[in-house]
Amino acid sequence: MLSRRQSLKTIAAAAVLPTAARAAATTGATAPAIKLVVLDVGGTIIQDHGEVPNAMQSALGHGGVKVSLAEINDWRGASKREMVRHFVELRTKKDAKSSALIETIYGDFSAQVNAAYAKVQPIAGAENAIRAMRKSGLLVATTTGFDRQTLDLIFGRLGWHDEFVATVASDEVADGRPAPFMLFHAMESARVQNVMEVVAVGDTPLDLQAGTNAGLRGNIGVYSGAATAERLQQERHTHILPSVAELPDLLRSQF
Repeated sequence: MLSRRQSLKTIAAAAVLPTAARAAATTGATAPAIKLVVLDVGGTIIQDHGEVPNAMQSALGHGGVKVSLAEINDWRGASKREMVRHFVELRTKKDAKSSALIETIYGDFSAQVNAAYAKVQPIAGAENAIRAMRKSGLLVATTTGFDRQTLDLIFGRLGWHDEFVATVASDEVADGRPAPFMLFHAMESARVQNVMEVVAVGDTPLDLQAGTNAGLRGNIGVYSGAATAERLQQERHTHILPSVAELPDLLRSQF
């Protein structure tokens, strides 16, 4: 039986955890082993040098929609198509031409991102981390705010198509982050039924919000991409890491 001091310490530590993990921590239940690790793509396993916000600002500007980089950065990690839709509807009068404008801007954005990622490079240590996790018996999947076409181009250039049990794009679910649907879709594809057997990793506040909304066992932020460690600390999380390179060691020691 836990002492009062131990109980309070356990509850305080659990306060930052997603719902399912918090329930296990406060009851003292033994959690099952982790089966699935779901990784964000841009800024988490591939390098992020501002290509996406720059392309988004440029494409919106070409369509006559003026948006600052600060506004765009608040949407990092979201569905890119929904980002375009949001700013078009925010800045223009909604009429019969709105849908066509959204598609034109999104097409321009996609072309710019595909060109910018012609020589895409992994985050340092990402490939070794992915292979180490797979070697240890973990299933590894990805989710992204990119659409399927862009995701396939990126993974094709990196030779990563066979590295993951599932890859989920934002155009394959009803809503992107912070909705948890991409995470649930990855679980479905991997045939993992229990959120207590899943860890998600991402570099944006929206990544952490999606992990919280999914109630996952692990909800890990990495500051190798869009957000600083200080910004990620403001969201519910279980751990914050410099990059995915440290993930295998964390999983071995903490899960």
